[in-house]
Amino acid sequence: MSDSPTKSDKKSSDVPASDKPVVTVETTPEKPGGLILQDQILPPNLFILPSQGSVIFPTLMSPLLVTHPRFVAAIEEAISRQRLIGLLLTREGEVKEDTKPEELYDCGVVVKILKRLKMPDGSVNLLVHSLKRFRSKRVLSDYPYIVVETEYLDDIAEKSTEMDALTRSVISHVKKLSEVNPFFTDEMRLAMINAPGPGTVADLVAFALALPKADAQDYLETLSVKARFEKLLVHLRREQDVADVQKRISDEVNTKLTKMQREFFLKEQLKTIRRELGMEEDGKDKNSRTFKERIEAAGMSEEVKKIAQEELEKFETISENSPEYNITRSYLEMLCSLPWSHETKDNLNLVHARGVLDKDHFGLEKVKERIIEFLAVRRLKSDPKGSIICLVGPPGVGKTSVGKSIAKTLGRNFFRFSLGGMRDEAEIKGHRRTYIGAMPGKVIQGMKRAGSRNAVLMLDEIDKLGQSFQGDPASALLEVLDPEQNNAFLDHYLDIPFDLSKVLFIATANSTATIPAALLDRMELIELPGYTLEEKEDIALKYVIPKELVANGLRPSQLRIERSALRKIMSDYAREPGLRVLQQLIGRIARKAAAQIVQESDRAVKSRLKRQILVKEEDLTAWLGPQRYYNEMAERITVPGVVVGLAWTAQGGDILFIEAMDLPGNGNLKFTGQMGEVMTESAAIAWSYVRKKAGVALKLDQDFFKTRDFHLHIPAGAIPKDGPSAGVTMATALYSLLTGRNFRQKLAMTGELSLVGKVLPVGGVKEKILAAKRAGIVEIILPKLNEKDVADVPAYALKGMTLHFVSHVEEAFELALAPEGKPKSAPKKVRVLRTEGKIPARPSSGKSKAPAKVLGRKPARKSSSGARTSRH
Repeated sequence: MSDSPTKSDKKSSDVPASDKPVVTVETTPEKPGGLILQDQILPPNLFILPSQGSVIFPTLMSPLLVTHPRFVAAIEEAISRQRLIGLLLTREGEVKEDTKPEELYDCGVVVKILKRLKMPDGSVNLLVHSLKRFRSKRVLSDYPYIVVETEYLDDIAEKSTEMDALTRSVISHVKKLSEVNPFFTDEMRLAMINAPGPGTVADLVAFALALPKADAQDYLETLSVKARFEKLLVHLRREQDVADVQKRISDEVNTKLTKMQREFFLKEQLKTIRRELGMEEDGKDKNSRTFKERIEAAGMSEEVKKIAQEELEKFETISENSPEYNITRSYLEMLCSLPWSHETKDNLNLVHARGVLDKDHFGLEKVKERIIEFLAVRRLKSDPKGSIICLVGPPGVGKTSVGKSIAKTLGRNFFRFSLGGMRDEAEIKGHRRTYIGAMPGKVIQGMKRAGSRNAVLMLDEIDKLGQSFQGDPASALLEVLDPEQNNAFLDHYLDIPFDLSKVLFIATANSTATIPAALLDRMELIELPGYTLEEKEDIALKYVIPKELVANGLRPSQLRIERSALRKIMSDYAREPGLRVLQQLIGRIARKAAAQIVQESDRAVKSRLKRQILVKEEDLTAWLGPQRYYNEMAERITVPGVVVGLAWTAQGGDILFIEAMDLPGNGNLKFTGQMGEVMTESAAIAWSYVRKKAGVALKLDQDFFKTRDFHLHIPAGAIPKDGPSAGVTMATALYSLLTGRNFRQKLAMTGELSLVGKVLPVGGVKEKILAAKRAGIVEIILPKLNEKDVADVPAYALKGMTLHFVSHVEEAFELALAPEGKPKSAPKKVRVLRTEGKIPARPSSGKSKAPAKVLGRKPARKSSSGARTSRH
């Protein structure tokens, strides 16, 4: 139902003449304001129309919308009789087709239907005039129409001084509210003055207050005029409080607006006065002039310059109070700060370059050769394109410091940013200016900080790029690192092509396995291997120790580390491909020495102040604690089934042990040590080949394998392992177990195994050889197809090493296993392998042959690098 009532003084022209009710006002004291129709007496029974809107108080007119067919029929019935119908509010919820009498309040108003308008959808629009309060005494019918027996209610009025005071107080509040409440109009106040009685005045005020449903029903049921005024005063005061708060807020807002307008006009007048007097410019004018000068001096292309000038014109027209002001200013600041044409002059002296590289870094010949080649090309060609180099190597070998040295050698500006963990494409290509707080990507920011268009940009940890729903940063780098595209690199923030073709990009990575193929194809890979113990000792003496002494405020005369102690630190405390941990340990020693010197100074031990602190090998436990690594190779390979392999990880090369054992069972093979899918397949291939080989060579039938379980394990179990290069090593471990022959000391092996026993090539040969060198291994078995990779291994790493190149796994068996041993026997004579005791040596006979002679091994020969090599 509609709940927007209108006042009873509505113009009569709104109602048809035939429907105008004649109304008189009864002036008897008992019923002041009571309405009595001359042509009709109020009936004792009424049709009821449920309403869910506001209350229509007596003397008011209001439109009503009736949509339910049941109540539309009730209206038609009421019109056919007296045009009178009772309105009762629902207690809860909306009016429904099946609304029952008990869901309605008992007290309502009887209204006269003045006008009816039928709608196309079957609903009816009414204009009604509220006449009098009534109370439902009894329900006479609840279907199809609700009909009730009624009791009409009159106002209970009294004349007293208190009543006069209440009336005046209400009128006073209404007068105040008329200034802020649109319902309290002059017409409303005039109607209140002309009202026939105080009850009508109260009803008019209640209508203007738009009381909530529950409060309006309570007011309707209140017959005492005095009580109505008291309730109205509570609502009027509450409305007055709300009006006061609204007025205060409005005044504050108006005051601020007035102040801002006044300041704006004064500033504009001040600008005009300063301009007339030739005085100093304000901030905005000064910025505009500065930007204009910087645009002219930035060396921009015509296209970029045109865009910059358009942005400057927009900047000059924007108010300083506008949010767009700072956005445009930041954009102009970025445009003017970029090196559009500025370049630094390259130092192309090759002798100088080689001297700088040799001074800063030990070894790294490939990197140094590449820089020399770059400089040579620059001298022969005046305008070459930039290069993209990727330095790959384990942590701590100096990849990041090499980038700084390259920039230093060339005399170029250097900027480095890390890509590790970056997951958002916008970090590379920037955010569009439509976003709040937008900024350029790392590449453009790097160019701004470097200050020259031919800078050296280092993309650190490129192999650790992430990927998420926000985009793929690796794909965004394709444009940056493509020489055919980066001459017009488009950053989302700038939205202007920027030339990166003169930039020397240097990326660093620990492994190429996680770099996308498309990105890897755009870079020139240079591998940085780990260092041998001799190299690390030389670097520590020349670079690391002096650097840590200076960093901790010490002089060489105050602290000295013996060579033997330094070697023990590298072998027992810092067994790593690089130098990071070694530098940390030397720094720890330097800090302890500094603390000891200061404490002695505080105690004034003058006899010790000038003495040099000497770090000896036997004192390392006191300086660094217990050693971290132990050379357990000799102890671990004293039983058959334990062999030494070589591995290659992102941290560099390393050795790993593979252990095999057998026990009574059902012919099962178990793998442990967190072996990956590829390594598990290699183990299955090794087991299949060894079973066939043992069946022929040792005359073991399949019943033997059905009564035994075999277990293959790769320590350490907490580290995941995968890859195919341990196939030969696992086959050797199983064959050693079955033959009872021990693995030879100071030997390691690597190679992928095929199902027919072929030894296939593997990767990371250089890192594996260096790892073997660090572990004290002197013989290595490698695939024959990897012989060409030995050329990349430094000569000092091959010194004292013997390399065996094999093409079949049986050759590896004979090279790796000692000739003595007791093989596994037939099933009825099988014994459980006891790893805690020694296996009796296999008795020799005249018929047996030495393993080396069985395969006809050629005598080992020395290679040009100093390593002994043998081929099979």
